[in-house]
Amino acid sequence: MAAKQIVFDAQAQQKLLDGINKLADAVKVTLGPKGRNVLLEKSFGAPRVTKDGVSVAKEIELA
Repeated sequence: MAAKQIVFDAQAQQKLLDGINKLADAVKVTLGPKGRNVLLEKSFGAPRVTKDGVSVAKEIELA
């Protein structure tokens, strides 16, 4: 397991903002009446097709 990194000040805020933006970009394509389908890859079985933004958000792991 890799060592944990401790980040402070503007660098920490920027990393947090980058993660929020990545999550928002992934979820926003599912919103509204013209929302698009998204494929969610699992470690087992077939990929799952969904238009549910909550499911998309839950599957994202930011590091």
